[in-house]
Parts: sequence; C-alpha cells; structure tokens
Amino acid sequence: MNDGTLLRVEGLTKRFGGVEAVSGVSFHVGRGEIYSLIGPNGAGKTTTFNMISGVVRPSSGKVTFDGVDIGGKPPHRMPAIGVGRTFQNLAVFKHATVVENLLVGRHCHMRTNVLDAMWFAGRARREELEHRRKVEEIIDFLEIEDIRDMPVGALSYGMQKRVELGRALATEPRLLLLDEMVSGMNTEETEDIARFVLDIRDELGITVLMVEHDMGIVMDISDRVCVLNFGRKIAEGTPAQVSADSAVIEAYLGGAKAA
Repeated sequence: MNDGTLLRVEGLTKRFGGVEAVSGVSFHVGRGEIYSLIGPNGAGKTTTFNMISGVVRPSSGKVTFDGVDIGGKPPHRMPAIGVGRTFQNLAVFKHATVVENLLVGRHCHMRTNVLDAMWFAGRARREELEHRRKVEEIIDFLEIEDIRDMPVGALSYGMQKRVELGRALATEPRLLLLDEMVSGMNTEETEDIARFVLDIRDELGITVLMVEHDMGIVMDISDRVCVLNFGRKIAEGTPAQVSADSAVIEAYLGGAKAA
C-alpha cells in the first residue's frame, strides 16, 4: 500500500463454538517495522497469528498483505506470497541435517519439472546451485557454519530454534512471523535471537511481526506493540507507551485469567 503499510488487520474475529477467542482486533504493521503482539496467557495472540498465516480461518474480518486480501488463503501458499513464519513448538526435521532443513525452505521457489530434475542438467542444475547459495548465505548470517552438516535432532534446543528461523528466512519473506521465538531459551540464546531479529530488519530489509512472552526482548527491539487481553485489543503504541498504560498493567498484574 502507498501509505507504507505492509500488513493490515481489520476487525479480525474468531469463534470456536460459543467462545469468541479473538474479537474485532485491528492493527497495521509498517514496512521495516518490528511489531510485537503481546498479552497474558489466553489473550488470543496465537489465534490471531494463526489467522494471519492461514492456519486458522477467520470467522470475520480482513487480513491484507501489501494491498492484497490474503484472508482464508491456505498456509502452504503463504511463503510464495511473501509471508514466512516460525512456530511456538519446534517444527524441524530432526533426522535431516541443518543444510537439508534450510533447503526445505527453498521449496516455494523451485521451478524445475520432473524431467529437469531427473537428468539434473540445465535449468535444474542452475536452480540447485542457486538454492544452495541462498542457504549458505543464511548459514553465514545465523552463524551456524560449524553445525551445518549435523542432524538437527542432535543440536541444543536453542540451535534448533535458530535452524527453524533459518528455514523461514530461506523462503525469502517480506514479512516474517515469529511465534514465541525465545520461549525456553537461556539469557545468552535470547540475546542472540534479539540481535538476529534486528539484523533481519536492518540488513535484510524484512518486516517482523512477533508474538512474544519475553517482555525484555519485546521492550528492547520492538518499534510498536499491540496488547491483547481476553481476545480484544486493549492498547497499542511504543514500548514505553504500552508499559505505562493502566489497562496493560491491570491485565498483567491484576489477576487476568487465561481464556
């Protein structure tokens, strides 16, 4: 869109039977922003995230990416559109190597047909070399050269999360959705991810939307923050504005129950 908005969410609502998990949530994410979606447990963050990425179909509302309505599009179509994501629970191929996991992220850019692939000549060979070149760039970017040929299941939890981040980057997203990226990580691992997220925005030019519980990383690297509680938006603004908002303080410290 010509106003600098890359993602626009309007009146997003999701009902599960008689329960309204998300109710009329609206916000926008500008190009080059790091935007965080936060809230207590059960606030509707992951459901909102899943509606944006196509995992869950909205009951009503609209999701627009770069001026195009993507509401209801299946999740496997999102990488080709320009939307990549990680998951709260690890979704890596543990028996495959780091390189093989990253190459999976290149699938949405593969154009060769069966015959090309069978003979591995011409276009298929050029495409394979290009995909591997992209993967090597990501390996260098995420500083995982020393584990590139290891099976992912043999790595620490923090490194597995880094590989999942690399696979999302391999799709060449314009918008990267990070779902609880630092959950379960120690302080050093969390600081590494915070640095990588900033570099993803500053060096790679990728817009970032995060769902995150770790308030340290949210307040340190976010440009703007949206706060949900019981499925509704209760605040939005800079980290400083949001942290001083009385409704946010009440939601986190006033005994808000999980929905």
